[in-house]
Amino acid sequence: MRWVTIISRPRASALAILIVAALVAACGSNDNNGGGSATTGASTGAAASTTPKSGSTTGGAGAKSVTDYQAYVGGKAGKADSSKSTIYIGWVNQQGGQQEIGGAATDGADLAVKLVNEQLGGIDGHPVALKKCFIKNAEEEGTTCGQRLGNDKSLSAIVLGGVAIGIQPFYSTIGGRKTVVVGVAATPIDTVQKNSIVLFGDATHVLAPFGTYARDVLHAKSAAIVYPTIAGITTGAAALAKGLTDAGVKVKKVGYAASQTDLIGPLTAAGAQTADIVIPYSDASGCVNQAKGLKQLGITDTKKIVTAPLCLNPLVQKGLGGDYPHWTYAIASSLFGDKTDPGMPAYMKVTQQYGVKTAPDPWVIVSFGTVLTTIKAINEAGGGSASSTEVLDKLKAFKGPVALGAPELACGKYSNAPAVCNDRAQFFTYEGDNNFVRAAPWLQSPTPGG
Repeated sequence: MRWVTIISRPRASALAILIVAALVAACGSNDNNGGGSATTGASTGAAASTTPKSGSTTGGAGAKSVTDYQAYVGGKAGKADSSKSTIYIGWVNQQGGQQEIGGAATDGADLAVKLVNEQLGGIDGHPVALKKCFIKNAEEEGTTCGQRLGNDKSLSAIVLGGVAIGIQPFYSTIGGRKTVVVGVAATPIDTVQKNSIVLFGDATHVLAPFGTYARDVLHAKSAAIVYPTIAGITTGAAALAKGLTDAGVKVKKVGYAASQTDLIGPLTAAGAQTADIVIPYSDASGCVNQAKGLKQLGITDTKKIVTAPLCLNPLVQKGLGGDYPHWTYAIASSLFGDKTDPGMPAYMKVTQQYGVKTAPDPWVIVSFGTVLTTIKAINEAGGGSASSTEVLDKLKAFKGPVALGAPELACGKYSNAPAVCNDRAQFFTYEGDNNFVRAAPWLQSPTPGG
């Protein structure tokens, strides 16, 4: 998942994984079941290719990577028993409105449910289905989703995709009654809830490793951060600045209006031409403008320009003539097509089997891993009879590795963000033609304890 944290703003789904973004609007609910059968296993599937740098470790969780989904969720080979009652899981995502951060995240959630129902025996033989609620534009839509799912006695857990707008009223309405499982937290609100778990991390903790990368890999002394002043992105920019400052790097941070297209001014004001590391931090539409501005200024060093995976988006490819920006990308999950990641072939095989066109999107990767992990916890907590508290206890005790995520989890490590379980990111340099070269293994905050 090219993926590291952040936010995505308008239209289209963002290939992102770390994230932030906003949401809350029309809520709709659906049940999804699978059908058919097959066997799981690792396989190939072409797309991005990666080659390790000498001295670097393998990608993903390395030797700890999840390659057997059946063993991971505790299921049995074959279809779920359609004669048994359905076990429901709540699903909330921000999509369908003006600001869509991870619209494709729902594809990953749907894929996980299909796989479990058609190949992994469901949950204790029971079919699994999602009860969905979507937030589009308004804060009050978070209340609607909270009411709809919080009052549903059939749910022991609710999984969140990329949600920022309406998140506060959502949690207020839920009132701690349900376990909430988050892939990547778009706001700090998720990280302090007693009833939530954030498996892949949040912007504050997975962006801090930029400082470590700048100090230890680039040996940078100065940094330029340029970003649009939109919801979520500003939070991420602040986290980037703190991580760099903690690493002893001098930072110039310049924001600009989301409607601004000529970014020569902000880039120049941030000192991008002379900085040792340049961080263009934006949603997909902003990535195109930032890439054009950097090129105009003659800043083309692929290792010096470092960003989050939100720019690994088809919209960006289209806006730049068919290719992603040749930059270095940080991601808090697996990277699609990473040949050094032992966990990637199994995911690529499944996405090919089910024809998931959005498979490379970091949000799809994260939501797939998050829903599988939620199902794992429900299975371990007793299946259909599991209470929300029992599911939460299983998740809090989980040390990893998480499917398509970091090799180890440390839920509760941060007293000021007790729900956060991951604070690591890995780095890849994009050299064109879908070729990503591993630039650094999983890194953490430049300061012990983050």
